[in-house]
Amino acid sequence: MIQNEELFKAIISHSKEYGFIFPSSEIYDGLSAVYDYGQYGVELKNNIKNYWWKAMVQMHENIVGIDSAIFMHPTVWKASGHVDAFSDPLIDNKDSKKRYRADVLLEDHIAKIEEKVNKEVEKAAKRFGESFNEEMFCQTNERVVNYRKQIVDISEKMNNALNINDFEALRQLIVDLEIVCPVSGSRNWTDVRQFNLMFATQMGAAADGASTIYLRPETAQGIFVNYLNVQKTGRVKPPFGIAQIGKAFRNEIVARQFIFRMREFEQMEMQYFVRPGEELDWYEYWKEQRMKWHLAMGIPQEKFRFHVHEKLAHYANAACDIEFAFPFGFKELEGIHSRTDFDLSAHQQYSGKKLQYFDQERNESYVPYVVETSIGVDRMFLAVLSHAYCEEKLDDGTERVVLRIPPMLAPVKAAVLPLVKKDGLPEKAREIMDILKQDYLCQYDEKDAIGRRYRRQDAIGTPYCITIDHQSLTDNCVTIRERDSMQQERIAVENILKIIREKVSAANGANL
Repeated sequence: MIQNEELFKAIISHSKEYGFIFPSSEIYDGLSAVYDYGQYGVELKNNIKNYWWKAMVQMHENIVGIDSAIFMHPTVWKASGHVDAFSDPLIDNKDSKKRYRADVLLEDHIAKIEEKVNKEVEKAAKRFGESFNEEMFCQTNERVVNYRKQIVDISEKMNNALNINDFEALRQLIVDLEIVCPVSGSRNWTDVRQFNLMFATQMGAAADGASTIYLRPETAQGIFVNYLNVQKTGRVKPPFGIAQIGKAFRNEIVARQFIFRMREFEQMEMQYFVRPGEELDWYEYWKEQRMKWHLAMGIPQEKFRFHVHEKLAHYANAACDIEFAFPFGFKELEGIHSRTDFDLSAHQQYSGKKLQYFDQERNESYVPYVVETSIGVDRMFLAVLSHAYCEEKLDDGTERVVLRIPPMLAPVKAAVLPLVKKDGLPEKAREIMDILKQDYLCQYDEKDAIGRRYRRQDAIGTPYCITIDHQSLTDNCVTIRERDSMQQERIAVENILKIIREKVSAANGANL
C-alpha cells in the first residue's frame, strides 16, 4: 500500500494516462493551475453533479434550481463585499522570486508541528500496545504538550492579524518562526500586501466606453440576486432553497495540489431561505443531511470529519466544513454556513429593491436568513478518485491498478467484451451493447486477450464486464465480472439490463 505523497503522484499520473484529467493547453507547455477533463473525467464529473442535483432538487420539493450568468452587474460584487474585501495576504521571497500566501506559509508550518505530534503518538502507541491511552498521553507528554501550545499560540497570532488586516504582524510572525522559502531556502521576505482574487475584464466595444466587470468568484450571488424572481414565479415560501451548479474563477496566488485549488473551478451550491430565528436549526439539519449524502456513496465514515469554524466571516453566525482525508491530509471539501440576512440585505440596500417576504402566518415582512451548502465539484472529484485508487497484489502474484469508484458514479457502467473477434461473437456482443447503451454509457472492446481487457476496465473504474463466449450463442447466457471482487457469474442475456440497473442505481444515495 502506498501512502501520502507517493499516492498523490500516482493518482495524478493515472488521471492523465487513463483519460481523466489533462494539463490545459499541454502542447503549449500548459497553463498553471488549469486543467481539462478527459473522456472519462467528464463522465465522472457529470455523474457527481447529477448525483448532487438529484439529491438536492429532485428529492426536495421545496428546492429549485437555476443557472445564472457568469457575468453580473459590477455593483453585485460591491454589495457582496468582494470588491473591497476579497483578497489574500501576499508575500514574495526576494531570492527565489516566488509568491506565497502568508497565511498558507503559516498553516504549512503548523501542519509540520502537527506531524511531529502524530509521530510522537505513533511511537508511544507502538511502545505501549493495547494499554495505550492517546488522550492521556497527549495531556501528559511534555513534548506533545509543548507542540500543542506552539500550535495554539501561532494560530491565535495569525488569526488576530488576519482579523484586523495587520500585515506587518503577519510578516513578523513568519520571520520569528524562521519560515524559509521552499524553493530558495532563504528567509528574505518582502512586506505582506493585499491581493484581490477577482479576475477583471472589460465589457464594451471601445476601450474608452467599456466598463469593468468581473468573472464571478462564487456562484452564490447569482442565487441571491434572483431570490425575488424565483420566489414569485415558483410560488414558494420559506423555508425553500435555490440550487445551482456553475463555474467560478479566482486568481489564486498559489494554486496547488492538482485540482484541489484551481483558478477556474466548478461549484455546487444551495442557498436555503428561512425565517429569522430558525436559521441555526436548519444549519444543524443541513450539516446532518450533507454528511449523509457523502456517506451514501459508500466511502467510509473515517474519511470525513466536521471542522467547526472558530473564526467566523463577518456575515455568518455559524459555520463548519466537511473535511476529507486527501492524500495530503484532511482538507475542506464542503462548507455549511449560516449567512444570516447579510446578502439579501446588502443587495436590497445597493439595488433599492425590496427583497423581503410577507409572512401571512406572522403578518409581517422580513428579509429571509440563509443557510448555505457549498461544495467544489473538482474537490469532490479528487476525493472520489483518491478513495478509489488502489494498487493491489493478486493471489497469482500479478498486480493490478483498480479504481473502486462507487458504481453509480463510474464513468463507464459496463464493458461488453466478445471473447474472440470471430465466430459470430462480435455480432452477439453488439446486440447486447445496443440494449445497454440506451440507458448507460458502456464500452465495447474486442482488442487484446480478455485478461488485458479486464485490466483496462479496472483502471478506469468500470464496475462490470460482460463477456460473450461461444456458449453464449447456444444458451443465450453471458459471464458478468464484478470489478472489486473479480468474481464471475453466468447470467441470462435478458437479465443483464435489470442486474446492471440494480447494481449501479443511485436511488439510495439520492434519497436524502
